Amino acid sequence: MNRSVVTKRYQCRRVPRQLGMSTMERLMRIRGYAPLTPCWVELASADPARAAQFYGELFGWESMGDRFKLGGRAVAGLTRSRLDRPDGWLTHLSTPDLEETLEQVALSGGHCLSHPAEAHGGRRAIVADPNGAIIGLWQGHDFAGAQAGGEPGTMSWPELITDDPDGAARFYGSAFGWLLNQQFGSGEWLNQAHDAVAGLAPGYRGAWWRAAFQVEDIQAAADHCELMGGAVISEPSEFGMAAVAELRDPFGARFTVAAPVHHPVELTVSLGTLPAWD
Repeated sequence: MNRSVVTKRYQCRRVPRQLGMSTMERLMRIRGYAPLTPCWVELASADPARAAQFYGELFGWESMGDRFKLGGRAVAGLTRSRLDRPDGWLTHLSTPDLEETLEQVALSGGHCLSHPAEAHGGRRAIVADPNGAIIGLWQGHDFAGAQAGGEPGTMSWPELITDDPDGAARFYGSAFGWLLNQQFGSGEWLNQAHDAVAGLAPGYRGAWWRAAFQVEDIQAAADHCELMGGAVISEPSEFGMAAVAELRDPFGARFTVAAPVHHPVELTVSLGTLPAWD
């Protein structure tokens, strides 16, 4: 037999763990989070009712009191903005010991904006890094955080936007034990288990944490946001195997949407000469 070449085309996507899953497996609830990893995201709005309507239409969420749900699973929080909790999305990190984590934040140069308080299903505090980026800390009792992930309508890859990545690396390394893997101004945060837990992107005039959500179609999400009175801050663009766009809701809260990108990949397999059979 002569040497032959076999070429096949495959579609690759960023979320291979979903491939081959049954509907029941995809709808399983997340039960817990590793320490000091993103576990929850909450929106503070001056008009929670209108905000609930906007995000319900955009992501298919149901508003259930202080939580948004997707298929019966909690995926994000909703509260009314106040003096110590201004408008916008707030990412939370899980912690098994809130006081110990707050002490480490203070020793690392951060400061507490909202002292530990009982919340729906756990205890929470809000802190800021030395550059002013705000993040929540969550110690769950009977609620660990978002109960779904890795599918449209769920919390995705949060990013720290900062003009001081070196200072951020020192603080988050000391406070949370994170390691910054940085290349060309952007990067990713690795926890003590060397799992990537969040991203870093260059910014100007201070620092802030940007929440992100997965969607099925990035352009459709951007168009729908504008149709409902929101705005597109940065047009959809591809980064590796994901498409990303930064949006703003009608009330001023900024967030990112991300979708896996399908790329055809050609695999060529060469079959050597095989001995003839009599």
